[in-house]
Amino acid sequence: MAADAAQDWNKIPMKQIPNLFTLLNLLFGCLAIVCIMQPGITFTIDVNGDNLVELPQRITWASLFIAIAASIDFLDGFMARLLKVPSEMGKQLDSLADAVSFGVAPGLIAYEFLRLCYAQQADGLDVGMIWLLPAFILPCAGAYRLARFNIDPSQGYSFKGVPIPAVGLLFASFPLVYWYSNDEHVIHLLLNKWFWYAAILIASYLMVSRLPMLALKFSQFSVKKATPFLILALVTLLGGLSFGWLAVPISFIAYVVLSLTIKQTGS
Repeated sequence: MAADAAQDWNKIPMKQIPNLFTLLNLLFGCLAIVCIMQPGITFTIDVNGDNLVELPQRITWASLFIAIAASIDFLDGFMARLLKVPSEMGKQLDSLADAVSFGVAPGLIAYEFLRLCYAQQADGLDVGMIWLLPAFILPCAGAYRLARFNIDPSQGYSFKGVPIPAVGLLFASFPLVYWYSNDEHVIHLLLNKWFWYAAILIASYLMVSRLPMLALKFSQFSVKKATPFLILALVTLLGGLSFGWLAVPISFIAYVVLSLTIKQTGS
C-alpha cells in the first residue's frame, strides 16, 4: 500500500502538465479578448473629407492568439495521452478554456465586425445593442456543444457537430482576410451585416447539431481513414498559396463537406 501511495504521489506533477497547457490555452484566449476590445473602432479622414471607419489593426493579434490557443488545445490532449494521465478534471478544464478562446473571443470578433458594418451607415454608431447581441449566440452555442461533448462518451473518434476550435479559427481568420485581402468583393462581403448574421447562425447551428464530423483520432491508423485529412491538408496548402488567409474559410467549408460526404457514402 505504501509503495502504491508513493507511486501515486510521484504521478501528481505529471498529471498537471496537460492542465498547464490547458491554462495556456485560456491565457491566450484572454489576450485575444484584450486585443479585440482595445482600442476599438477608429476613424480616419480621406482626401475628400469623409469619415472612414476601420477596425483597429491590433485585432489581427487576436487572430494570432486564437491560433496559438488552438495549437495548445491540441497539445494538451496529446500530452495527456502521451503521459497516460487523462483525467476528468482535465476534460472539464479544457472545455472551460475552449469556451473562452474559441467561443467568447470569436464572438467578440463578430461583435466588432457588426459594429463596423453599422458604422458605415449614417448614425450607425448609435445602433441599438439588440442588433449586436446576435454575436453572442456564437459563444452560447459553443458552450452548449462543449457541455454535450463532455457527457457523450460516443464522441471518441468522431464528433457530433462541428468542434468549437474549428469555428473559433474560422472567425479568427476574418480580421486577417479583411486586412490583407486585395479583393474588393471580399471586403464588401465582410462589411455586410447580413453576412455576419448568416455566418453566426450557420456556425452556431453546425456546433449544436448532431451532424457527423471528422475527428483527428484513430483507433487504428489506415490510409482510408487518413485520406480525408490528407485532402483537407492539400486544400489548405493550395488555398493558402492561391488565396492567402481566405484558405481558412475554404478549409472550414471543405472540412464540413468532407465530413458529411464520408458519412453519406458509408466510408
